[in-house]
Amino acid sequence: MKELRKRSKSNKGVAVIEIVLILAILVALVVIFHDQAMALISKIWASIVKGASGVI
Repeated sequence: MKELRKRSKSNKGVAVIEIVLILAILVALVVIFHDQAMALISKIWASIVKGASGVI
């Protein structure tokens, strides 16, 4: 039973490391693809504005 408790405590540290690594990868992807994402958002926003002006 004591071994099971020791293993569960050590797994908490692994989970934290996994979360940190996932966040680091996501931040790196955002930095790498920032320009492409902003261009896509700008196109989408322009389309929304154009469609909204047609309704008004």
